[in-house]
Amino acid sequence: MAKLAINGGKPVRAPGGKLATWPVSDPVDAALVARITKSNRWSFDGKYEWEFAEKFTKYQTAKYGLCCANGTVGIQLALEALGIGAYDEVIVPGITWQATASACLDVNAVAVLTDVEPETWCLDLDQVQANITPRTKAVVVVHLYGSTCDIDALVRLCKQHNLYLIEDCAHQHGTFWKGKGVGSFGDVSSWSFQESKVLPSGEGGFNMCKTKDLFEKLYALRNCGRPYPACPPVFGMKKPSAMETALHSGNYRLTEWQAALLLGGLRRMDRQVKLRDKNAIYLNGLLAETPGVSPMGRRPQITQQSYFNFAFKIDPKELGVDNRAFCAALNAELSTGDAFEPPYEPLNKCGLYQPLTKARYNLSKQYVKAIDPKRFRLPVCEDAHFQSGVCVHHVMLMNTKKEMDQIAEAVRKLVDHKDELKRVKGGAGRRYRPLAI
Repeated sequence: MAKLAINGGKPVRAPGGKLATWPVSDPVDAALVARITKSNRWSFDGKYEWEFAEKFTKYQTAKYGLCCANGTVGIQLALEALGIGAYDEVIVPGITWQATASACLDVNAVAVLTDVEPETWCLDLDQVQANITPRTKAVVVVHLYGSTCDIDALVRLCKQHNLYLIEDCAHQHGTFWKGKGVGSFGDVSSWSFQESKVLPSGEGGFNMCKTKDLFEKLYALRNCGRPYPACPPVFGMKKPSAMETALHSGNYRLTEWQAALLLGGLRRMDRQVKLRDKNAIYLNGLLAETPGVSPMGRRPQITQQSYFNFAFKIDPKELGVDNRAFCAALNAELSTGDAFEPPYEPLNKCGLYQPLTKARYNLSKQYVKAIDPKRFRLPVCEDAHFQSGVCVHHVMLMNTKKEMDQIAEAVRKLVDHKDELKRVKGGAGRRYRPLAI
């Protein structure tokens, strides 16, 4: 008689129970959106945009910050503000949303795909060191899902080689390293406010930086090239930009409606981040006791960890299945549809990272060869996606301790019945959608 729900057995969690949903809003958000709608100021240096920019920058302990259109644009603007362009090499992790690497190509740089640590899926600094060449100008680090790179060591490495550091913090709103906000360590950081993110406004992005000069360049680049006018006087900057001429750029601004949603989200965010972190620590403790299952690594310097995804790893050899079969069986036990899924595709084998299909990247035979994703070897990234990685969106961590116990119980059930799990048909060949970005 079948024990596993995917084979007709009784699930750990019955269908129909209520789980947390995302994104969330409240009447205060709706009232502010209505007020903006009735006003005559919907965009372009509006007061709510700058109120949010100053509050969010302060929360992350950074010095300067400003909104932009989305996280992809945020990385592109960071690269341009740092003077990175044609044929410059930029080291990026091989497992991330494809936009991290695509933004490098959009300034005609070469994205050098680099393998990651098996414990965190964040940049392996030995691999970063090995990939540095005379053409290398910057490193884009992605603090992925619910893990954080060894930021102190990476900062030292970049200083040693005179490289710019860009932090992709699309997953890290509310993470602190030794009490200092992630996103305040690099020369520039980029953030996403897409609907699925920890701090959402439907779409939207943000840059933080350390210097007034970089702030002024970022401002101009996101605002059709116009120099910063010192109105409103944000971050104590009462004088207009020292730029003598405008820059060539486009419109990458945010609207006041988005800023209203972000202000509402920021009011709730710290409480939500703390709840997720508490539940993740508890759940990781349970999973650590399960044979064939490993929690992701958490560095001791982390004083608060935010989560875009909660992730863990299985041992396919010990359990006799890959992560696709495991996810299918786990979703059946928890009645969660397709909520549990593998992590991002490795960029050397990613369906959405196809730079050779875009005519504007055809700068030369040399460049086309350099940006070909297939030239990179990424064994840890490939193992994470195709074999061992399991992820679920952060909204799962916004439930109660009861749901965390159910997840751990379902995982233990699969492990305890691994002989039956090995006979699951169709799971290993199933293709999972990436999280909506």
